[in-house]
Amino acid sequence: MRETSEELAELQALLDSSLSRSTAHLRSIVVERTVTAAQLTEILTGMCTLALSTVTAKGEPRVSGADGHFIHGKWHFGTARGAAKARHLAARPAASAAHLRGEDLGVFTHGTVEILNPEGAEPAADWPELLAYFKDCYGENAFDWDREVVYYRLHPHWMTVYAPDVAKLLAN
Repeated sequence: MRETSEELAELQALLDSSLSRSTAHLRSIVVERTVTAAQLTEILTGMCTLALSTVTAKGEPRVSGADGHFIHGKWHFGTARGAAKARHLAARPAASAAHLRGEDLGVFTHGTVEILNPEGAEPAADWPELLAYFKDCYGENAFDWDREVVYYRLHPHWMTVYAPDVAKLLAN
């Protein structure tokens, strides 16, 4: 777990407020079938496949897969600098992400992305730490890290988790 106590408190507040602002239908499904922020950070370790949704210039939704990493209570993901999703996010930084594990887990997030390593501009303050993590995951020479890939952090304004058997998820 990489999260500080402050990050866990922030994530818990987000989970609580998101659920309280949800529809009665969603609350009827998720209440009593969710996790705490601390449990979520224990469950979401390593690479987690995301269904990532962006929007085209015409306002049409697009969904694609992305390697997601839940670090410091937020999703981080990357793509090729020339990918359609990179163009979408550069113009319209709103995004949604879902991580699903069959019927055991659903993590649903809406928010705005921050580019962590913008081309020709100053990277995020924590980019060196994150870059070391990504190089450890994918390999030092997996990409030309400066020119080939762009990484994002999804700052969530809404997140909810469906997990009917928390003990099963924590045992894995």
